[in-house]
Amino acid sequence: MDKQFMKGNEAIAEAAVQAGCRYFFGYPITPQNEIPEYLSWRLPEVGGTFVQAESEVAAINMVYGAAGAGARVMTSSSGPGISLKSEGISYLAGANLPAVIVNIMRAGPGLGGIQASQSDYFQATRGGGHGDYQCIVYTPTTIQQAADFTQLAFDKADQYRIPVMILGDGIMGQMMEPVVIKEVKPLETDKSWATVGWNDKSRERAVINSLSLDAGKLEVWNNHLQAKYKTIRENEALHEEYNTDGCDILMVAYGTTARTVRSVIDENELKNHKIGLFTPLTAWPYPSEALKKAAEGKKAVFVVEMSAGQMIEDVKLSIDSNIPIHFYGRTGGIVPTAEEIFAQIVKIGEVL
Repeated sequence: MDKQFMKGNEAIAEAAVQAGCRYFFGYPITPQNEIPEYLSWRLPEVGGTFVQAESEVAAINMVYGAAGAGARVMTSSSGPGISLKSEGISYLAGANLPAVIVNIMRAGPGLGGIQASQSDYFQATRGGGHGDYQCIVYTPTTIQQAADFTQLAFDKADQYRIPVMILGDGIMGQMMEPVVIKEVKPLETDKSWATVGWNDKSRERAVINSLSLDAGKLEVWNNHLQAKYKTIRENEALHEEYNTDGCDILMVAYGTTARTVRSVIDENELKNHKIGLFTPLTAWPYPSEALKKAAEGKKAVFVVEMSAGQMIEDVKLSIDSNIPIHFYGRTGGIVPTAEEIFAQIVKIGEVL
């Protein structure tokens, strides 16, 4: 398929269609509105269903229903909307249901502003809703990755029967780049658990539920979920490295911020120090072992985020505590510039 010049939100939407998504339920909020707008006309073209729900709460419960029937289903929103969907996402996780959720992050807290931010990292990686649950969380740095990860998300959701999140910021949703949207064959998985009627009496009746009033049974179910999460942590963490061999200062950044850091590395040079970049492509499971290895022997680690500092906690948990860790962040929708970041690198280099 030829390359198309597409906005990030639209690339995510078309990638979902090509991955076999046929149901979308959502509610408008900037800066992700192009996703539901695109799917409102695109899904009917392929026999799918688009519903603009009366609220985010309604939308995520519609997702729950479609997922329970075994359909490939997606919703999208931004921080405040994801907050409202969090109860339903916890229900999806508790009921072992696959679904894809897109969060194109805006500045917060509260209603905040429509500018790009990365302040929903905790919301995505620390559950967000109630209970001991996780979502697989992809953090693309390019529009091509946003499309590819969307398609991968549907397969991983089906493979593990888990909600999967695409976590991008407002810039990622609004910027345009050439992208190839592949038509992919959905992963073949057993969906005998789906509630599609009980005409076949030779199998057990399918029941979808996340309620258990028996503490012992609920603990057994929680242990089942934790075993699944352990398998995901062992097999699904993704990352990229750039210029890390022999570097003294290891930068850690994701999403749009990683793009800026890479340009800093390409366009600047420290006299006595080499700069490298480690980019997690999954916020959960976090590529902790890979980061630990990449940080070995480094003089400093420097984390840059569009937040007050959230991913830095995973960085600190991943690497040797003897390595100094520095942080620079901008909040409120302000994007750190290459000049700002390099100025901070120079300061770090002066004390090494």
